[in-house]
Amino acid sequence: MNTEDVLTGAVDRPYGQLQYAVSGRNHGQAVLLLHPLGSDLAFWQPQLETLGLRFRVIRFDARGHGGSVIGAGAALACTMTDLLDDACAVLDELDVGRAHWCGLSLGGAVALQAALSVPARVQRLVLAHTAAAFPPRGLWDERISTASTQGMTPLVEGLGARWFSPGFAIANPAAVQEAEATLRKVQPRGYAECCAALRDFDVSAELGAVRASTLVIGGAQDIATPPERAESLHDLIPGADLLMLDSGHLSNVEQAEEFSEAVSGFLQD
Repeated sequence: MNTEDVLTGAVDRPYGQLQYAVSGRNHGQAVLLLHPLGSDLAFWQPQLETLGLRFRVIRFDARGHGGSVIGAGAALACTMTDLLDDACAVLDELDVGRAHWCGLSLGGAVALQAALSVPARVQRLVLAHTAAAFPPRGLWDERISTASTQGMTPLVEGLGARWFSPGFAIANPAAVQEAEATLRKVQPRGYAECCAALRDFDVSAELGAVRASTLVIGGAQDIATPPERAESLHDLIPGADLLMLDSGHLSNVEQAEEFSEAVSGFLQD
């Protein structure tokens, strides 16, 4: 596979399908990229060129996001372990037993769950703008209620301020508009299920059990996942490295080159 080629496909799940994309070096080590809540696999576009030079890059849309559609039926009680099972199903479909896991926000929580629950499948671990827990619970209950009763439009309000630093948002309105458009397209049920997984996630007492080499990335201007949460992960995960970038919640967009080079370099060490 050339670095420019993209292979797409879908994996059947009990509730519907997961859409995935594979690019980069066909015989390179696999790196699984996990996007944040309210986004999709296109979120990682700024990293594809750099990572694709050395790695087989695997991305997929979380349930109810992008092209991963949830079918009709009763709502599921979704946990972080369920989202981990989704990720493993994609790897199984591609016959990948072990990969580097790189996730941001929700994706970082899934990657952290993988390191704790299926450590044999995790080579190296990149945890960006994420945490071991996401209090307060009431915030997630409110978002679940809004998505379930009013749809996604009300949740778009204030997204630019939550996800981007003020300077970047002013200078790059197209990036904010793209993020808002992506959030609007998310299935309310998928969003609600992922919110429930974040609400109930708490592995704070288990961080010392992480054995994978870990890079923690935070943003000095991140209000969605403040810098102290990245610092806590760094302090409690044995041997973890910490990179703090001058960005809001999405440093892979705001500081794309620095983010990409740091991740690529860490995974090659």
